[in-house]
Amino acid sequence: MNVWLDQRCRTLWSELRYPGAEHLTVADALTIERDALLPMLPAFDGYVEAITPVSSTCLVGVERNKYSVPSRFANGKLSIHIYPDRIEAHDDEGLVARHERSFERGEVCYDWRHYIDLVERKPGALRNGAPFADMPEALQRLRSLLVRRPGGDRLMADVLACVPRHGLEAVLVAVELILDAGRVSAEHVRNVLSRLGEAASPSRVETKLALDEEPLADTARYDRLNAETEHD
Repeated sequence: MNVWLDQRCRTLWSELRYPGAEHLTVADALTIERDALLPMLPAFDGYVEAITPVSSTCLVGVERNKYSVPSRFANGKLSIHIYPDRIEAHDDEGLVARHERSFERGEVCYDWRHYIDLVERKPGALRNGAPFADMPEALQRLRSLLVRRPGGDRLMADVLACVPRHGLEAVLVAVELILDAGRVSAEHVRNVLSRLGEAASPSRVETKLALDEEPLADTARYDRLNAETEHD
């Protein structure tokens, strides 16, 4: 309905006469006026700032709620910007974390990606499920399968460590491949992760050069060469 209304209004602009200037349509008047308008000013960046300590569990307290920040800031301090709709954490170099603002009391808002550096150093931290409860469903399934096995914490930490390097979407594709295989072995996980790190194939170079003799796939060539070597 809104799309139709927008289109209908724009159609009428080219038909209706502009009041006080009957030789112009509303669309003509808009075009003339638009050239004289001042550019739109950026939105006012209004927030309340507070220098807030970070707990050992990588949380900052804001108005009776807690929000996670990257684990490298544990036991430090960050500048917290409190907006009407969100909470931002900044260090000297800029933004390090953002959360939707909660107006509840006693709520803890996690971003599981803030704890990736921590689980790389201490894979056993994965067994504390609270920070990782919001992971995508595929990662949740893989974690539940791996943590039951010896060394599974380390394997899951290796999977999560790929997220900052390769992006979440690529990692999710790899995890789906692991799960679809039906057997989650350490070798399979490592193989898929190694493929994530492979360099992309170089693009084909267009050239006018051509080979006089195209190479042939001849698997028996090795045997012939070996036989010739033995005769020599």
